[in-house]
Amino acid sequence: MIRWGKATLPFALATLLVACAGGDNNGGDDMSTGEPPPLPPDLGNMTPHVVFETTSGTIVFELDRERAPKSANNILDHVENGFYDGLTFHRVIPGFMVQAGGFTPDLMQRQSNKPPVPNEASNGLKNMRGTIAMARTSDPHSATSQFYINLVDNDFLNFTAETPSGWGYAVFGHVVEGMDVVDAIAAVQTARSGQMDDVPVEPVVIERAYVKGS
Repeated sequence: MIRWGKATLPFALATLLVACAGGDNNGGDDMSTGEPPPLPPDLGNMTPHVVFETTSGTIVFELDRERAPKSANNILDHVENGFYDGLTFHRVIPGFMVQAGGFTPDLMQRQSNKPPVPNEASNGLKNMRGTIAMARTSDPHSATSQFYINLVDNDFLNFTAETPSGWGYAVFGHVVEGMDVVDAIAAVQTARSGQMDDVPVEPVVIERAYVKGS
């Protein structure tokens, strides 16, 4: 069993937010730094609510398109295209976060065909309990489809500087309904599966994701 000391714990937990088994990195050379992807007229408001119906219950997120436009629009685009339907919460760590957006119940990776999103972690939004943020590889600008929900205040994941160790993880919204469902997901039994740790023994599946009111 690995035992983390206090000095190594933040780094060790942060590394768990990277996409695994090839991950969310489509290649840094392909990074898009242009405008956020266009949205249908019915998604034009700045704080849309996105519903994730899961096998553990329903979670509703409010996205912040004013402070995290590229990240929020990226998630909305994936939702509108049905990308998350049938995926799982593939990594669950009590006292830290739950992560989803990349793997089916049999742990086959679903690759996004969208370009990576520039890191918006300097937007002032913090990794506090109930917030949702972009997961990524060690490349600060490699996030695509995977996201995580903070179970506690994870200050060490916040932006501090535009350096490899300081970029942090970009928060783009927060849970407005269903935090009890998130906590229930955090309490499921997990185990190692293949090359992945902290995988729920009984898959927690996203049955449907959609924009509320659309």
